[in-house]
Amino acid sequence: MTSTQTTVLAAPPRSLREAWVALAGLSAVFLVEMLDNSILNVALPTIGRELHASTTALQWVTGAYAVVFGGLMLAFGAIADRFGRRRIMLVGLVLLGVASLATAFVSSVEQLIAVRVAMGVAAAMTTPGSLALSFRLFEDDDLRVRATTLISTVGLVGLAIGPTTGGFVLAIAPWQVLLLVNVPIAVLAIIGVRAGIAADVVADLHRDPIDIAGAVLGTAAIVLALVAPTLFVNEGAGSWAPWATTAAAVVGAILFFLRERSARYPLLDPKLVAHPLVSSGLAFKAAAGLATAGLGYLVTLQLQLDWGWSPALAAIGMLPQVVVLVAGGALIGPFVRRVGLGRAAWISAAAVVFGLAVYGSLSRFGYIWVALALVLVAAGMRVVGVVAGVNVLRGLPQNRTTIGAALTDTATEVTSAAGIAITGTILATLFTGPITTPTWAPHQTAEFHQALTTAALTLTTLATALVAYGIIRTRGTAAQTD
Repeated sequence: MTSTQTTVLAAPPRSLREAWVALAGLSAVFLVEMLDNSILNVALPTIGRELHASTTALQWVTGAYAVVFGGLMLAFGAIADRFGRRRIMLVGLVLLGVASLATAFVSSVEQLIAVRVAMGVAAAMTTPGSLALSFRLFEDDDLRVRATTLISTVGLVGLAIGPTTGGFVLAIAPWQVLLLVNVPIAVLAIIGVRAGIAADVVADLHRDPIDIAGAVLGTAAIVLALVAPTLFVNEGAGSWAPWATTAAAVVGAILFFLRERSARYPLLDPKLVAHPLVSSGLAFKAAAGLATAGLGYLVTLQLQLDWGWSPALAAIGMLPQVVVLVAGGALIGPFVRRVGLGRAAWISAAAVVFGLAVYGSLSRFGYIWVALALVLVAAGMRVVGVVAGVNVLRGLPQNRTTIGAALTDTATEVTSAAGIAITGTILATLFTGPITTPTWAPHQTAEFHQALTTAALTLTTLATALVAYGIIRTRGTAAQTD
């Protein structure tokens, strides 16, 4: 062990200021992940024209990244806990920089999809580590919450400004610049992580053999779960393909669980996941992911297709959510100190569910109810995103923190995809004719309202069940969670 490592271990930072170099690097990592898809979406029409891409190919420009990212997080989380969190993150950042540079030489949509796959691999190697390494920087839970809040705020700012920034860039530069911007951000992240975080210490890692069969089954189940929503949108609920993919995902998940129960060295020990802090935190994160994705999808359709708002006006209509997500970080610390980590987790998750219920019940009566729902869901998600993640890591051994962070991100990715799939399926079932038809007949408007209410309340019921499960899991563990 080097003297630098000894110093860091003996005297962890006593404030965020003392760890500013490391936090700058980790914030840059999360910024890339949040900025990436949001800034690229605005360029899809331009990319389609220049690369002569079909609608399906354009979907995979963003979809390939999401599927690879979500599918590989667990596997890379397990690898990082064995071979070094800092080491895996640095390798991932180098891959991100190289893949982003390759954008300058792309001449076909197939090449762009390949670049996006490489960037998805890089994101799976780096994003969970941003939470795991920030958690391990500090010993005090208040500092852990503040650090995680800071990192997530930087990422959410990127998410909020991505489309606008992308639009301005496209006015003066080619679309490739939108991905080339990742290169300086990756360099900043590498500098911050190398300079601010000590090298991996062997004693903090574990050397259990990698459960290859478990990694394959887990990755397959997650990938199938993420692909299914796209198939529901493209093929429709009447096609066999999305249902077969969903069934295969369920079978894969069951086989993964059985494998992890019987494996001598499981990729993800079910006994660890059953810890009250872990299982409740995952339930709260899953509820937030389900509700947030479904609400965003429904509000976008309602404002533009039902109420006839222009895309620009609809973007303004989403501002209450954006403002709360970005500015709400300042309230997380005081709120957690007042009610405790455990109560903050379930209260914020309940706020998400309540916001979704308000939308499902009252949104047809005017925009004020839509805005209120957006504010409630955003406020709840802002808190639960930080607090539930910290609680999951608190419930795991020190040498399992990265796979724990990957698990929380995976839960959000999968349930977000499920929220969109459920919403899309209900809309496809209850709405007759193409939903993008410029002018709806009166019966189509009525069908849309029925579908909107049904979808929102269905998601509310599912999210309520997840929150209730999380609350039950935390009963009797107040000493651990507060």
